[in-house]
Parts: sequence; structure tokens; C-alpha cells
Amino acid sequence: MTVPKSKANAATTHQVQTGDTLWLIGKKYGVSVKSLKSVNQKSSDLLYAGEKLTIPQSITAEEKDLLARLVHAEAKGEPYAGKVAVASVVLNRVDSSLFPNDIKSVIYQVDQGYYAFTPVQNGTINQPADTEAKEAVQEALAFRGMGNGSLYFYNPVTAKSPWITTREVTVTIGKHRFAK
Repeated sequence: MTVPKSKANAATTHQVQTGDTLWLIGKKYGVSVKSLKSVNQKSSDLLYAGEKLTIPQSITAEEKDLLARLVHAEAKGEPYAGKVAVASVVLNRVDSSLFPNDIKSVIYQVDQGYYAFTPVQNGTINQPADTEAKEAVQEALAFRGMGNGSLYFYNPVTAKSPWITTREVTVTIGKHRFAK
């Protein structure tokens, strides 16, 4: 994954503590491990206590909230891994040339008169996200660019579009199938 230049500017720094890993730091700040390594010119995962890392800007608080509300509405009752995967689908779409290049536009995208995500259509996206959905977004941000590239997800029991079943399934988590 390449980090857009506008988002690669340093937002803050982090002084590495004993026990820190790039994964934990990425999850804490909501930035991908790949962008952490890139901005700090690291070719390995090795960290030293006392080392200062530049933390690249991630997404805005407003975007995190919107994504968490979508995750909450789409994956309520699903396993935590499914919630992370739903957030990852949105981030993968942002990173794909096939979709709009920001979270809000991806979530509110309309194609042939239909919203891409049911919670936008039925209004449940306006409900506040729970703690688990917010945590899933942070994890998806840290994982960004390292997954299997899923761009879609659906529940095979309720999916109405025959087209979605033609997509290559990458993983099944809970009641959702993820595909590209």
C-alpha cells in the first residue's frame, strides 16, 4: 500500500517503550504497520526502547466514527474478526482504483440506484458505534494493506444479487462471506 502524500505528513512522534511492537503502535494510533515502516524507513520490525518513531497521519476522527458506525450496523452480532474484516473492505475500496478514494464516499456510494451498504439505505448507520466496532476499526487500520484484498462482503442467506456470488471468496467469517 502506498500512503497518499497528504496523509504521510507527521502528526506526532512515539517514543518506543519496552514491549512495544509496530503492530501495537499501529493499532494504538490507527495507522498501518506498512506506513509506519515506510515513514520511519524501517526494513525490519526491530524496535529499540527509547527510539522515536514518526507517526503518520491516518484518517480523521470523523472518518473513524463513520467507519465504526458502519461496522457496528453491518456486523452487529458477528465475531470480532468479522468486524475487522468489514472495516478492511471499506479501506480496501478506498485503496482500490475501482472505488472512490475516501471513506465517506465509499460508504455513501450509490450504484444503479442502490447504496453500497444496507445501513446507509435503512438509516442504521446513524446509530452510535459500540466499543468493539471502534476497536475493530483501529485494528483494520493497523492491518491495512496486509490482508487478502477483499472488496465485498455478503450474507449468502440474504444476498439478493446473483452477481455477488460470482466473486472469488477470500474468507468466511460468521455469517459473512468476503470476496474480491
